[in-house]
Formats: sequence, structure tokens, C-alpha cells
Amino acid sequence: MSSPLLSSDDPPPFTVLRDVPAAFESPFVLCCDHAGRRIPKALGDLGVSAADMDRHIAWDIGAAGVTRHLSAMLGAFAILQTYSRLVYDCNRPPIAVDAVATLSEHTRIPGNEGVTDEQRAQRKREIFDPYQNRLAAVLDERAARGLTTVLVSVHSFTPVFKGSTRTVHTGVLYNRDPRLGRAMLALLREDASLVVGDNEPYALNDKSDYTVPTHGEKRGLLHVEMEIRQDLIADDAGQASWAARLDRHLRSALSRISA
Repeated sequence: MSSPLLSSDDPPPFTVLRDVPAAFESPFVLCCDHAGRRIPKALGDLGVSAADMDRHIAWDIGAAGVTRHLSAMLGAFAILQTYSRLVYDCNRPPIAVDAVATLSEHTRIPGNEGVTDEQRAQRKREIFDPYQNRLAAVLDERAARGLTTVLVSVHSFTPVFKGSTRTVHTGVLYNRDPRLGRAMLALLREDASLVVGDNEPYALNDKSDYTVPTHGEKRGLLHVEMEIRQDLIADDAGQASWAARLDRHLRSALSRISA
């Protein structure tokens, strides 16, 4: 039996905000799959420089701050992943090769090269499973109480990807159930100063995403995945501003759908 990946000196794999029962008063449940950039001490630095760990390859810059502000505004339960996507990507299906990436954009991740099946399974067991299971548990509890639940997944994207500049300010992602996504798209596009992407810069699908397909689509919950460009939420002021925008539009979108 291998030694645990996470030691007593490592933080837990997720942080929860506004835990139940207080959060039962809000219909919204928030998740942030790429909130953190920690690496377990047992893995050192994965061979990645400190400068690269500050980049988007390691985490979704600004997404945690938006989620924290939005949780407070909505009075909603939120769960944020602690560890870097370079350790284990908590929004990838476990069967996906890049759940443990050896190359991110143009950057090698030496500490992930040669990872054995056992090591990969251990990262899943100690990083991915606790996070996803905790989210599943709160959704199960809400279902048992007969509560309406709206799942909102918060992400961010880099302004420049592989040399290409992205002009989109925010993207609304959805797939099989477009109800909340299309309502959010319409509301955001009422602001002429915003360039709003419809499943852009990413499209939501079962191969690249795990959280929304598993906890939103399969449960039949209203859901949406929001992407915000990182330069717009690089500081607390930007994070609070975007959280306020999402707070306003999520409430309006839910009212429109429920009417």
C-alpha cells in the first residue's frame, strides 16, 4: 500500500463556503473546479517554475475570488478545489488522458511524465474524489429535501491562448439543457459593451468537462458553466464587479425560466 499523497501538512482538497443548512435558503450551488494552485508537498514543484505556476496553466486566475463574492451575494453553498489542475484536473473525466497533463499549452510538466497507473489513481482518490463527492453529497441532500437546485460552475480563461488574442469577455457554456445558458446569454448581451460568447471560447461536452455533465445534466438540474476572461477579474475589484453582474443575471434568468 502506497503512502498517502496528502500529508498532515497539506491543506484539504476543497474549501466549502456557506455550508448547509444556511445555504438551503438559496436555490444556487456554486463550484469552482480550478480555484487553487497548490501542489502536495510529496510532489515537490512538479518541475514547473514559480512563474509558470502563476499562469493559467496551473489554475483559473480570478475564478475563486468571483466564486467567493458570488456565494456571499447569493447566500449560496460553494465548493472550491484547492489543488492545481496540473496535479489532477477536477473538471476532466477520469478516463481523459489530460486529467494528469504532461503538456499544458507549450509548457512541459516534468513531474507528470512517467506517472504510473497507481500514482494516477492515487491522485484521483485523494484530490478528485473528495471534491466531487462533497459536491454530490450536498446535491443529494438538497434532492432529499425537495429543494430546487441550480448548479453554477465558475471558470476563467486566458486573454491570449497559443498566440491568439481572445476578444470575448465572457462565455456561457451549456450542452444538452440550454435553458439557463440561453437565458444568461440573452441577459449578458443586453450590455452592448460586452462581447459574450455562446459556448465560446470553449464548448461544453462530455470529453472535456466532468462537473456539469455529471452533476447538472445527469441529475436534470438547471445549470450553466460561466467563463470570464482573466484580465477582467485579476483583482478583487474586478472579481466583485463580475460577481455582482452574475448575481443579478442569475436571479433574473431563474425568474424567467420559472415564470
